[in-house]
Amino acid sequence: MHAHISILTLALAYIAVSASPTSNRPPTGFRAAIRSNSLYHRSELANNTGNGTFQVVNIGLAQAELQIVLAKYALAGQFLQGLGLNPDTHAGTGYLPFNETAAVAHNATSSMPALLSADSVNPPGRELGNITHDSFGTAVKLSDDVVVNFDMLYYGPLSFGTPPQVLTVSIDTGSADLWVTSGCRGCDNAQYFPKESSTYKPGDKEQFSITYGQGNAVGVLVQDVVSAGPLSVNDQYFGAVSVESDNFNSDPNSGLIGLAFGTIATSKQPTFFEGLLATHQIEFPIFSVHLTRKQIDGSEICFGCLDMSKTTGGISWLPLISKTYWTVAMDGIYATKDDMVKTDIMAAIDTGASLINLPAKLTAEFYALIPGSRDATADVGPGYYIYPCSSTLEVSLSFSGKKFSIHPDDLNIGEVSESSGDCIGSIVGMGDGVPDNLAIIGDAFLKSWYATFDYAGEKVGFAPSVNNAHPKDAA
Repeated sequence: MHAHISILTLALAYIAVSASPTSNRPPTGFRAAIRSNSLYHRSELANNTGNGTFQVVNIGLAQAELQIVLAKYALAGQFLQGLGLNPDTHAGTGYLPFNETAAVAHNATSSMPALLSADSVNPPGRELGNITHDSFGTAVKLSDDVVVNFDMLYYGPLSFGTPPQVLTVSIDTGSADLWVTSGCRGCDNAQYFPKESSTYKPGDKEQFSITYGQGNAVGVLVQDVVSAGPLSVNDQYFGAVSVESDNFNSDPNSGLIGLAFGTIATSKQPTFFEGLLATHQIEFPIFSVHLTRKQIDGSEICFGCLDMSKTTGGISWLPLISKTYWTVAMDGIYATKDDMVKTDIMAAIDTGASLINLPAKLTAEFYALIPGSRDATADVGPGYYIYPCSSTLEVSLSFSGKKFSIHPDDLNIGEVSESSGDCIGSIVGMGDGVPDNLAIIGDAFLKSWYATFDYAGEKVGFAPSVNNAHPKDAA
């Protein structure tokens, strides 16, 4: 029996294997090409009025992000129809849906607080390098890979084996597999060494292969202890990649952790988070994510907890449509307070996607609400649009009848050419290959909203992020 990770997994997974922004090593591979030939060239700091000057220097790289998303969601149509899914392991059995009111009451009567605060996030003696442990949850510090003014991905440390080998992986709520490089000759990134672990198990030696274009990464499924601080899953399945083509040879980041539901895992095994739930290592069936904007430090994932120091308001909860991706109902997109396009689609909340991807027809209808906007196929490539940088906009997405704003800095990903006054939008249209009723809501949205994912309660919550000077709560 063989397990193969598809083109889509690699596309995102490869971005996961990002170099540290402080690395002195020469960049190599596809991600390195984005570093050295970046899509966005910044000649001065931009703001939301378009006063900064940006220039697109490589049109091909503009489409790389879109192609990654299209590849990653190639099987979304069948998954969202309930076809080809792995059996549900019911990892959340025994947990109740998360409830802030009950959690606050829990704080008052238990030594295990339900909500992290600015005080409890750093309790004395609880710091473990980049990991902070509280009695009910663990917060892992993430790095924002800022590449010439663009937030490429977010990654942090996990430990593999006994004694622990610390490797960095990017966090991805849009996939469900864990993988790292291992025994890869010629690879520049840090690797997992199974012979150095007393708890390593070779599994059934199922092959696993990642491909993207002409590049490939091949390895096997293995088992070992995987840990985030004191939270550990014994015999966790993950891919050990032993062969990478030059396209995928990258800098220090070593892999990716998928945080969607195990029902869509290529390995057909439970995810790391499901392993935590199955062994009841966390008090609450949640994880929460804070993503910074153009700041290397400050991002975080909180396993089993909320970090209220990263929010400025209450949580608005949205029910899930399916236990595959973290999908919610999307019913509209606003260009201004009153101008909107009604939608009736599903939206996958995806920390591993940089932009906001909508069906092509809806994207065209959205930009039609912005005077002076136009299709950017000739300038950038299919799916992209240009709008006047000076536009007065109040862009929001509506989920289950609730509006959530997008910060102007995240809508504008750069000028078409230096001092042109025409900006490229982060809302991008998807063509064939992805269901026409699916949107992919990536970091361009999530930088404005602290996101909490409730596994047992089958819901996603958004609270206004401290990133925004004047955040707007959901209407």
